[in-house]
Amino acid sequence: MQINDLLIKDAMIMDLQATDKKGAIDEMIQKMYDAGRITDIETYKEGILAREAQTSTGLGDGIAMPHAKNAAVKEATVLFAKSNKGVDYEALDGQPTYLFFMIAAPEGANDTHLQALAALSRQLINPDFVAKLKTATTPEEVQATFAEAEKAEAEEKAAEQAAEEVAVETTSDRPFIVAVTACPTGIAHTYMAEDSLKKKAKELGIDIKVETNGSEGIKNRLTTQDIERAAGVIVAADKKVEMARFDGKHLVNRPVGDGIRKTEELINLALSGSAPIYHGDGSASSEESSEKGSVGQEIYKNLMNGVSHMLPFVIAGGILIAIAFMVDNFLGVPQTQEALSQLGSYNEAASWFKQIGDAAFGFMLPVLAGFIAMSIGDRPGLVAGFAAGALANAGGAGFLGALLGGFIAGYVIVFLRKALKGLPKSLDGIKTILFYPFFGLLITGFIMLLVNVPMKAINDGLNGFLQSLDGANAALLGALLAGMMAADLGGPINKAAYVFGTGTIAATVAQGGSVVMAAVMAGGMVPPLAIFVATRLFKNKFTKQENEAGLTNIIMGLSFVTEGAIPFAAADPLRAIPSFVVGSALTGGLVGAFGIRLMAPHGGIFVVPLLSNPLLYLGFVVVGAIVSGILLGFLRKPIEK
Repeated sequence: MQINDLLIKDAMIMDLQATDKKGAIDEMIQKMYDAGRITDIETYKEGILAREAQTSTGLGDGIAMPHAKNAAVKEATVLFAKSNKGVDYEALDGQPTYLFFMIAAPEGANDTHLQALAALSRQLINPDFVAKLKTATTPEEVQATFAEAEKAEAEEKAAEQAAEEVAVETTSDRPFIVAVTACPTGIAHTYMAEDSLKKKAKELGIDIKVETNGSEGIKNRLTTQDIERAAGVIVAADKKVEMARFDGKHLVNRPVGDGIRKTEELINLALSGSAPIYHGDGSASSEESSEKGSVGQEIYKNLMNGVSHMLPFVIAGGILIAIAFMVDNFLGVPQTQEALSQLGSYNEAASWFKQIGDAAFGFMLPVLAGFIAMSIGDRPGLVAGFAAGALANAGGAGFLGALLGGFIAGYVIVFLRKALKGLPKSLDGIKTILFYPFFGLLITGFIMLLVNVPMKAINDGLNGFLQSLDGANAALLGALLAGMMAADLGGPINKAAYVFGTGTIAATVAQGGSVVMAAVMAGGMVPPLAIFVATRLFKNKFTKQENEAGLTNIIMGLSFVTEGAIPFAAADPLRAIPSFVVGSALTGGLVGAFGIRLMAPHGGIFVVPLLSNPLLYLGFVVVGAIVSGILLGFLRKPIEK
């Protein structure tokens, strides 16, 4: 498959009218829809914005490559758009963007299609090619430019392959380094960084082998011999890659964007001998401490690795348990203390749902701790981490105990890597399958037996406090957590509130659900609904595209997709964020004050039957959305005609 097979004329914009990022995205998505390449604008846009939230796809040098892979895409497509004025796309170099390649990838896209996308990424490294695209005035010229470039690339690859076969022996004395490139979606940045590193290494007279961790899987995998021979290692990645294999090597660890824009700096640093020496425990020498993220960033990354793996168990299991309670209530349970203590499993039909939900819930804490430990200590951390979570669950330490246990297990593995580093190389294999699991489990287990004592007391105290909350105290806590949900719309503050809410569900099942979780979900529903309210009441303060997007936000808000408000917050954060926080905090405070409980950790309007007071709850959400929407409308400036 050639790039021109994806780059169709009907999906090109030769004079993009938008001047800002939001407008450019909306204009390109609309064109994609008009060309019949996507079936649903909002679903595809959600994928585009989720990718932008990770890091801007404005690569710099006047180029942007927004991309998404989801069910809304009918056919693999690359939309080309050219702006003559330049767009403020929040590019990585802070400069205007002139050329856009919006990539639409269908779910289950095959390898041939992904290879074509990788080829597109590589072409954009060539300044002559980019210059020709900037002067193109018709779709035919764009396609002709790509056809010419693809032909030249094929000839160059054939020549390089022939030269390599002849010169295998003569290049052995040249410096050699290895690299790994990876981006979250594995479509664009991964391959652009690969090509940038290869081209710069060729200019500098250096041999390089680059492994790509993309949507096609791992390609050009580095062998043990490659790593041993290399003078240094470059990891240009925005997602987790296999690192333990680089133990003892000088390693430069940077974002994938640096692999595109700062290639010479990375190559020189990898060869200089001054880059930090990476150790299998994840540590590095102190000369270049800036190469690693801050302690706070590392802790957050490890925590989110555990939480992201835990949430499916919590959500699915929690909803099934809630359904079990609903079935029992529907079929009827005698109002005696003994019968009520069996609520959710009193009737046989209810017990089926309860058994399945309990099974999923039983994995919640082990999975949380296991994947936190894995993020810290790689795969050897899984055994100790899962055990730490199970011990926390059995010992009554609960969610907080499992969270702490995950970090303990991870750093026990880090300790063992250092302690066993001096063992002979011949024992490397047995370290992974015997020493790390056995000693990791033994040490972590005994530590958890000690940690469970104070953590159980803290957990019991916290649960008792939460269950006793009513009136002003519950209102304050509800307002705080709901306000946090609106503070950064899916960022660390939002995630902290949500994780705290989900952690209270297991302990409150017998009481009919968690007031805290109810406040958290209500707070997360308000911002998108506020956008809907504001765009309906203050149409003159929003563009036509914003008013259209505002209409769809009602679906996101009712579905508890807080991220639907991100484009509006990004465009005007000083007015939007405070407006959202006020309305969400008000809603959360009302939910807490009235003691409304929720047994499901997600679902929005679809889990309304699982609320203790559905009508009052929805009323409070509407009140918060109206307050936020009116406040945002008053703060916004009218659109200039």
